[in-house]
Amino acid sequence: MFKIKPYALGLLPLAFLGCSDGTGPGTAPRVSLSFATRVPSQTAASAPAYEGFSSPASDTISDGANTLIITRAQLVLREIELERQEVADCDVEPEPAGCEDFETGPVLIDLPLGPGAVPQVEVDVPPGVYVEVEFDIHKVSNDDPEDAAFRQAHPDFIGKSIRVQGTFNGTAFTYETDLNVEQELDLVPPLVIADTTTTTNLTIRVDLRQWFRAPDGTLVNPATANKGGPNENLVKENIKRSIKAFEDRDKDGDEGDERD
Repeated sequence: MFKIKPYALGLLPLAFLGCSDGTGPGTAPRVSLSFATRVPSQTAASAPAYEGFSSPASDTISDGANTLIITRAQLVLREIELERQEVADCDVEPEPAGCEDFETGPVLIDLPLGPGAVPQVEVDVPPGVYVEVEFDIHKVSNDDPEDAAFRQAHPDFIGKSIRVQGTFNGTAFTYETDLNVEQELDLVPPLVIADTTTTTNLTIRVDLRQWFRAPDGTLVNPATANKGGPNENLVKENIKRSIKAFEDRDKDGDEGDERD
C-alpha cells in the first residue's frame, strides 16, 4: 500500500525529492503528483478541441466575442490508484495480486492558473510498469465519517466537488457542481518505475479552456452551468473529458518530455 503525503501548507515545491541516493532497503521510489492547467506550446495544429479558436489555456479565455476570466478553480479528490500493466482488472473481489492502490481522505486541490505543473502530493511507489491512474472527483458527503475532517475544515464544500470563481464579460460568477465520478486515465507511454528509480513526477493536467464551451467552441456563462441551469450537463461532460495524466519529469505540464 502506498503512502501519500499531502502538502499541508499549500503548493510547496518538492525540492527535497532529489536528495535520495537510491532505493536501498526500506526505501521505495518516490513519485510526486502534480497538477497543471496550461497546454505548453499550444498551436492550431496541436489543438483538436474547438478548432478555429485560439483561446489560451490560462486564467483568461476568449472566443472573440466573450471573455472568461478564471481567478480560482478548486476540486476535491478522494482516491488515487495506479494500476500495473500485468493486472487485467482491479475492480473485482478479491482484489488480484499486483493491484497497487491507496486511499486518502478528501483533498482540496487548488488548480494552478499559471504555466507549468505544481506538485501537491507525493507517493512512495514500488517498482513496476503502471498503465493507468484512477481517482475520484468527490462530492463531499454531509454524513460520511471518512469526510468528517474535511467537512470541518471546508464546510462550504459539503455537497460539492468543484468550485470555480471569476468573471464572465465583466460580471462575477461562482460555479459549483456536485459531480461525483471516477476518472480512469491511461498512461501513454506507461509510467515505468525501475529498481534504480529514485524520483519522478506524474502530472494530471486539467484543461480549463474546455470546461465552459458549447460544442461549436463558443464560451458559455459559467453561472448557467450551476445546478438546474441549462448548461449543467454540458459543463459536467466537458470537465470529465478535459483531464489527462502523464509522466512529466521536468514539471512543465507537457507530455512531450524527452525520455532517457
